[in-house]
Amino acid sequence: MDIMKKHLLAITMALTIPLNASGTTFHITHPQKDESGNFFQGRVLLFLSKNNLDEPRFQTSDKSSTAFVFGVDLKSKGATKTIIDNSAFGYPVKSLSEIPPGDYFIQGLLHKYEKFNLKTGHTVHLPMDRGEGQRWHSAPGNYYSKPEKISLDPKKRKSIKIVLDQVIPEIIPPSDTKYVKHIKIKSKLLSEFWGRPMHLGAHVLLPEGFDDHPKAKFPLMIFHGHFPKDFGGFRTTPPDPNLKPDYSERFQLEGYNKIVQEHEYQFYKDWTSKNFPRVIAIEIQHPNPYYDDSYAVNSANLGPYGDAITYELIPYIEKQFRGIGEGWSRFLYGGSTGGWEALAAQVFYPDEYNGCYAACPDPIDFRAYCLVNIYEDKNAYYSGPEYRKVEIPGQRNYLGEVSASLRQMNYRELALGTNSRSGEQWDIWQAVYSPMGSDGYPKPIWDKLTGEIDHEVAAYWKENYDLRYILERDWSFLGPKLKGKINIYCGDMDNYYLNNAVYLMEDFLESTDDPYYNGEVDYGDRAEHCWNGDHSRPNATSRLRYHQMFIKKAVERIEISAPEGADLKSWRY
Repeated sequence: MDIMKKHLLAITMALTIPLNASGTTFHITHPQKDESGNFFQGRVLLFLSKNNLDEPRFQTSDKSSTAFVFGVDLKSKGATKTIIDNSAFGYPVKSLSEIPPGDYFIQGLLHKYEKFNLKTGHTVHLPMDRGEGQRWHSAPGNYYSKPEKISLDPKKRKSIKIVLDQVIPEIIPPSDTKYVKHIKIKSKLLSEFWGRPMHLGAHVLLPEGFDDHPKAKFPLMIFHGHFPKDFGGFRTTPPDPNLKPDYSERFQLEGYNKIVQEHEYQFYKDWTSKNFPRVIAIEIQHPNPYYDDSYAVNSANLGPYGDAITYELIPYIEKQFRGIGEGWSRFLYGGSTGGWEALAAQVFYPDEYNGCYAACPDPIDFRAYCLVNIYEDKNAYYSGPEYRKVEIPGQRNYLGEVSASLRQMNYRELALGTNSRSGEQWDIWQAVYSPMGSDGYPKPIWDKLTGEIDHEVAAYWKENYDLRYILERDWSFLGPKLKGKINIYCGDMDNYYLNNAVYLMEDFLESTDDPYYNGEVDYGDRAEHCWNGDHSRPNATSRLRYHQMFIKKAVERIEISAPEGADLKSWRY
C-alpha cells in the first residue's frame, strides 16, 4: 500500500470510527443552502474554550492556551444537521472523550467550500477567498453560532444542540486616498486555470508630488507578504490619543499598539520628506482557495501565479501609475512568507527584477524544512529510533523554549480541514510545492496523522522549489543574472528555525565564483522571527520599518546597476 492510500485510509478511520459511542454528542443545525441558493459544501467546526476573552473561533492557535476544535466534512448534499461526536478528529486532543470535564464556552461554524472545475479536468471543493484573506473564522458567508457556556463531562451520554444562525457579513473594501490607491484586475492566466474569474489586487503607495510631476516615471518597490487589507504601516495622522494601550505578549511590551501607530505615522513623515526617494511602493493581494497568499510562483495546485503577477499585474500597475517598467527599476522585499517570495521571484524571473531583500524567509533549503530534512528523514514528527522517539519542535522563543511541536501544528490543521484545506501554514507549503494528486488535491509531503514522509513528493519539491538547490543546479545560467541581487536576513533564534536553511544557503552563496554572488547574508543575535537586518533597533520596532530600510537599499543599487541611458532623473525631484 503506497503512502497516499495509507494517508487516506488513516484519515477515513480517524474521522468515521467512533471511539466512544456513548459519550457526549453535539448536534449542529445549519442552513441547507447558501445565499446564492447552492447546497452547502464545506466543513463543520466545533470550538470549546475555557474563557470568554474572545469568541472560541478566534482562540484556536499553536499556543498552550488554545481552544479545542473538532471538525467534520459535510457528508451529504443538502444536509441541515451535522453530528460531532468522538469520531470527529480534534486538536489539541484527537477525540471529544479526551477533554477534561468542566465548564466551557462552545461555538460552531460552517466553513463554506465552492466548486472548481480545474483546467486539469479535476473537480474540487475549496474555500474561495471572499475578501477576508482566507481566514476561515472571518470569511463572509460562513455561518456560526453565538458562544454559549455549558458544563461538560464528555464521557457522559448527553446531546447538546447548536444552531448556526449567524452569518459573517461582506468585507467593505478600503477607499482611495491622496497617497494610497487600490486596484483589482481579472487575471486571464488564473481564470483559465481555475475555471472561473480570478482576480489580483494591489495597494499602491504613490510618492509625494506624484500629481505635480506628470512627466516623471518611477522605480517600483514590491513588498511581498500575507494578505494586506490596505497598505500596511502607513498612517497620515498622529497616533490616536484615546487609544487604549494593549500588551504584546510576544515582545513583552505595554502599549505596543501605540508604538505601531507611532511608526506608521513616522513612515508617512519619512515618505513625504524632502530626502526620501520618490518611488512607487505596492503591496499585492493574491489570496486563493488554499491560503491568504499564493507564494508568487507557478504551481501545479494553485496555477500560474508567478506569471500572472509578473506579466499581468505588475505591467498593469506600471502603466496606470507611470512606472518605468523595466527590470532594472523593479525591486522585491518582504519577510517570512514575503521573504521567500522575494527570493523566489528573483530566482525564477532573474531579468524582471533588480534585487531582492528577503527577511526571515520560509525554508529556502528543504534539507532544513524547519527542523526536517525531507530528503533523508523518514518521519517529520519524530526523530530517533522507535523505542525512543523524540517529538520534533515546531516553534520556540529566543531562549529556545519550545511552545509547540511540529506534530501538534499539523494536527491543528488536520482538524480545521482535510486535503490541504485548513488555510494554514503547512498546508499552503504543501499546496504550492506538491504535484497534484489524482483527486485534484495536493499530494501530501507526509501523512498528516503519522508524519511518514513521501520521498517521491520530496523529489518533486527539490527539482521545482528548493531555492538553494535550484541556484546551485543552475548557477552557470543564473549567476551572471543574479550577481548583486540576493540579500538575506534572519534572526539566529528564529521562532520556526528558519535560520537553519539560511545557513545552508549562505554556504552555497559564499562558495560561488564566476561569478561570486556579491550580495549580503546577515544574522540578528538572539533575534526572533521577522528580523530584517537592522542591528540598531530591537526586533519589535525594526519589523515596523521594512519600507524605510529596503527602499533605501534598492535606490543605492539603482545608482550602481542601472543600464546606460536609464532614467535616473525624472523621479529625483
